[in-house]
Amino acid sequence: MQIHNEKRVSTTSLSRGLGVLLIIALLAGCDARGEAQTASAPPPPAVDVATVLVEPVTLRETFTGRVASPQTVQLRPRVTGYIDEVAFEEGELVEAGDLLFRIDPRPYEARVQAAKASLAQAQSQRRLTEVEAGRSRQLIQKHMISQEQHDQRQAAALNARAQQAEAEAALTSAELDLQYTRVTAPVTGRTGRAMVTQGNLASADQSVLTTLVSVDPLYVYFDSNEAEAPSAQALLNQGKTATLRIGLTGETGFPHQGQLDFVDNQINADTGTLRYRAVLPNPDGAFRPGQFARVEMPVAHLTEAMLVNRKAVLANQDRRFVYVVGDDNTVTPRQIETGREVGDLIVVREGLKAGDRVIVNGTQKVLAPGMPVTPNPIAMREPAAGNDVATRS
Repeated sequence: MQIHNEKRVSTTSLSRGLGVLLIIALLAGCDARGEAQTASAPPPPAVDVATVLVEPVTLRETFTGRVASPQTVQLRPRVTGYIDEVAFEEGELVEAGDLLFRIDPRPYEARVQAAKASLAQAQSQRRLTEVEAGRSRQLIQKHMISQEQHDQRQAAALNARAQQAEAEAALTSAELDLQYTRVTAPVTGRTGRAMVTQGNLASADQSVLTTLVSVDPLYVYFDSNEAEAPSAQALLNQGKTATLRIGLTGETGFPHQGQLDFVDNQINADTGTLRYRAVLPNPDGAFRPGQFARVEMPVAHLTEAMLVNRKAVLANQDRRFVYVVGDDNTVTPRQIETGREVGDLIVVREGLKAGDRVIVNGTQKVLAPGMPVTPNPIAMREPAAGNDVATRS
């Protein structure tokens, strides 16, 4: 019996030992799986983060305008006659004083000769009457002629002087008419087509010979809406800038510069706009009156504008928001109110403050608010971007 009990005790002890070993093995397996799971957890995603810029910015608005010539001339003859010569190529640039048309001068040359003859006759008559008037003054003192004869000779001298002046005026008029047979360019500019060609009759002050428009400089007229006009006018009155950027149809950006030289004195009641005018240099005559133009004009100046990269701004229906990275490197979405674009940046009116860090690249890696990220600091502005051109966002 004692031997049997010892065997039973030994069997029980062995069973207990095996159970303990099994529990230890199970616990060891759980710990190993936990360590494996811990080792396989991904690190926080890396994102590019930039600090909100705060700097002064001049905001600009884009307007549509039209190029116009400062001087547009409908060239008409001052005398009537047949066109002898068309002395220009249609559409070419001409200088002020260049000959454009020649009217047959022979009738006017004859009138000049006739006027010269009449003047010579009047001069001769004046000399004769002046001699007789002088002799009359001597004779009247000696009582050798009557007072009536003396008065007649004095009047004749005065009449001869008047006739000479009239003849001189007629000669001047005839010479002007002869000069007007040469129709010259009154301004430097580009010619249109010849409306009256060689051999045709041109009537004084009626026939349009051609049109001539000045091309350097040109004007660009554009209208600002009533809401923008006060702020733009206030900025211009402060002398901030009067230089405008101009782009023409087919051009990228605003490669040309013009100078603002005129602002209308009242707002158009029909359209609610205020008219502006810029002077556009055109030394090579490349631009033509009538072309459409795009004009950038300063409309406001912000001394401390909040700026973020446009890639940082996300949209949720009609709302705009950015992801802000906190001091603990966790992400928080924040709704913002945007303004105009400034190069590759956007003005933020509300929602951010100086020092805030926002995600610029890697926003798609943010899966939920509050998740941690690994921030990679970068500059908010692209290397080639500027901050002096702004348009409405």
